[in-house]
Amino acid sequence: MARRGRPDWLGSTGLGVLVPTLLVVHHTTSPALDELLAAVLEGTRAEGLEEVDVVVRPALGAGVTDVLQADGFLLGTPVNIGYMSGALKHFFDQVFYPCKGAKDGAPYGLYVHGNNDTTGAERGVEQIAAGLGWRRALPVVRVLGPPAQADLANCRELGATLAATLAS
Repeated sequence: MARRGRPDWLGSTGLGVLVPTLLVVHHTTSPALDELLAAVLEGTRAEGLEEVDVVVRPALGAGVTDVLQADGFLLGTPVNIGYMSGALKHFFDQVFYPCKGAKDGAPYGLYVHGNNDTTGAERGVEQIAAGLGWRRALPVVRVLGPPAQADLANCRELGATLAATLAS
C-alpha cells in the first residue's frame, strides 16, 4: 500500500515523511456508545502506533475534506430503527459523490451497537463503503445491549489493528 497521509513537518519522523491518517467517524448517543468509542480510541493509541495520525469527528461534523485527507476509516454507529444512525447516513450522503473512487482500496472498520439486531445497519454501511471503493479490513464489532468487557476488548483490537494496517 502506498504511503499517503499528511506531511510530518515537525514530528520526530523528520521533514517530509508522510504520516498515515485514520479518520474515526462516529455517532455517539449513549453511555454504551461512549464506552465503545473510548475503547476504539484506546486501541489506536497502542504502543508502536505513534506514527498514525488519528482524527476523530462526530458524524454530523465530518465531511469531504476529512475523507480526502484520510488513508483509512473507522466508523461507529448505533442501530436506529433497524439501520445506521441518521447522522452516519448524513455523513455518507455528504461525501459519497465527491469522494467516490478517491480512496479506492482504503481499509475501514465498523463497530455497531444495538438492542437486539445490527444486521440492517451493517448491511447499509457495507453497501455504501463498497460504493465508495473502501474495503472492510476486519470483521464488524457487533455489540448488543450493555457492552461487556469482551466487547470493549474487541473495540480496542479494532482500533489497534486498523491503525497498525495503516502504519505498515
